[in-house]
Amino acid sequence: MPLKKIRRLWLRSPLKRGTDVAESWMLLATAVLIAVTAPAAGVAAASALDAASQRQSHEWRSVSAVLTEDPPARIGVGSADGAGGRVLATVRWTATDGTARTGETAVPPGLRAGDRTTARLDRHGSLLRNPVTPDDAVAQSIAVGIVAASGTGLLLFGADKAGVALLNRRRYAQWEKDWAETDSQWGHRQP
Repeated sequence: MPLKKIRRLWLRSPLKRGTDVAESWMLLATAVLIAVTAPAAGVAAASALDAASQRQSHEWRSVSAVLTEDPPARIGVGSADGAGGRVLATVRWTATDGTARTGETAVPPGLRAGDRTTARLDRHGSLLRNPVTPDDAVAQSIAVGIVAASGTGLLLFGADKAGVALLNRRRYAQWEKDWAETDSQWGHRQP
C-alpha cells in the first residue's frame, strides 16, 4: 500500500464515513498483529520442533559399528530417502547382551567395508535406519518456523481482507439507501 494512501486514511475529512475509520483501524491492527504474532508463531513452532528432536536424540544410544560391505556410491547431494549426503550401508555392532547384530543405517559417504562408524539405537535397542543429525534438526526447525510465521501472517492478512469485504458490503448498502433517499427527495422515478 503506497504511503499516500496510508496517510490519507488517517486524515480528517467531512466526507469520511464510519466504515472508512474502521478500515483504517483494521489496517493498523493487522499490521501490528502481523509484525508481532507472525514472528512469535515462527519462533514457537521452531522451538517446539527443536525441543522434540532434542528429547528424541537423548533417547538414542550411540554404539560403535563396523561396515560389513562397501556402501553404494552416491552421486549428488540430495536423496529420495531423506538421508541427505549420507548413504545406506549394512553395519555390524555388539548389543548390550553381547550378541552381534547387523542392520542397515545411514553412514557418511566415502566409508569402505571394515571401517568403523557410529550407529544409533533407540531405547529398545533397535538400529535407527536414518537418524536425524543435528544439522538436519536445525534445517527442519528453520523450515517449520518460516512456514508457521508465513501461515500466521497470511491468516491475519486474509482476516483483514475479509473484514474489508464486509465493510464494503456495508458501504454499498449505505450508498443504495442514500441514493434511494436522494431520488425520493428529488422526485425522480426509475423506469
